[in-house]
Amino acid sequence: MTDYGTRNKKGTDGMRHILEVMRDRRGATAVEYGLILALIFLAMIAGVVSVGQVTSGMWNNVSSEVRNNT
Repeated sequence: MTDYGTRNKKGTDGMRHILEVMRDRRGATAVEYGLILALIFLAMIAGVVSVGQVTSGMWNNVSSEVRNNT
């Protein structure tokens, strides 16, 4: 047989816990820091890709000049 009083109490405790989590600002701060880190990471990737393209173009130019002058 199910004890409905116990189930109801657990449900109330669960709702109370959810409300406490929603009021807690530490989670929001962690999410904000996560977004900042994601933006920094994306900027770093964009910089590396840009440098890689410029470097690749430079070495292709060097290769072409060496082939033309030999």
